[in-house]
Amino acid sequence: MAFSSIYISEEEFNLFHSIDRKLYTLLVSDLWCDPLESMQIVAFWLWLERAGFYNVVKRILSLPHVLINELADEAVTCLNCINNPQFLFSPETSEIPLTNSFMKKEISLSFFHENRLIAIRGVAKVAREVCVRALTDIMEQAIRLNTAKNMAESQMMVHGFAQMGIGADTAVVGQGRNHGTTEVPADDRTMFVTFSKGYPVAEWEVRDFFSRIFGDCIESFYMQEVKPPEDQALFARIVFCSPTIIELILDGVVKAKFTINGKHVWMRKFVPKHPRTSPPPSPTQDTPAAV
Repeated sequence: MAFSSIYISEEEFNLFHSIDRKLYTLLVSDLWCDPLESMQIVAFWLWLERAGFYNVVKRILSLPHVLINELADEAVTCLNCINNPQFLFSPETSEIPLTNSFMKKEISLSFFHENRLIAIRGVAKVAREVCVRALTDIMEQAIRLNTAKNMAESQMMVHGFAQMGIGADTAVVGQGRNHGTTEVPADDRTMFVTFSKGYPVAEWEVRDFFSRIFGDCIESFYMQEVKPPEDQALFARIVFCSPTIIELILDGVVKAKFTINGKHVWMRKFVPKHPRTSPPPSPTQDTPAAV
């Protein structure tokens, strides 16, 4: 006996996946995550549900936004591990501590790496059958909003840089130092940069990214030295020409996150480790010693 396929309208499909749509909306609207990457994140979490992890999406939605953001970052790390056969990780550590705790089961990057082919097929299947259909309308709207927001921010930044002498005429920054202005110490103009394992970022990519925004703003760049050459640098220090650049990059937060050529980069103000100074000598006694 032949059975005809049951037609499910877009409205019915979206209603069935309303909780998934709610989480995706939170990622792209409230947390300003990349819309395409967020679709992969939701697909990854839904695949974990199918793999036996209980109520992942519903439980994530009950968390504070700051924890959801951290879980999303760890999901990206897991996706990088799954999709990159050359992914670098330490088998001794999970490197996804929040995910490991949240799932209430032992789970690590080595688990995903060992099962990467199953994971690739599983996540792709969920993305194709669920996410593309249920989330595309939200994704398209988020992309439009992001484009408008980025254009508005770029115009504001360019206007601000012009007033401060940064960007179009970067020589103004250098001129300030040559006309008697006290030079700001390098440590106060330095940022510490970290990169994601498995997705190496080259120095030229970082330089190009910030030069497009601020002009010739980098005084010096110190990438982590790695041996052998094929290993990946995981951190760097950047000395900017002006401390104002750091304020603009952080924009009021302690740690800023950027996506450079599809790869995540985190930046915070550099905190130098000053050597301990020996305690000052005891004050000398002016009175004569007792006889």
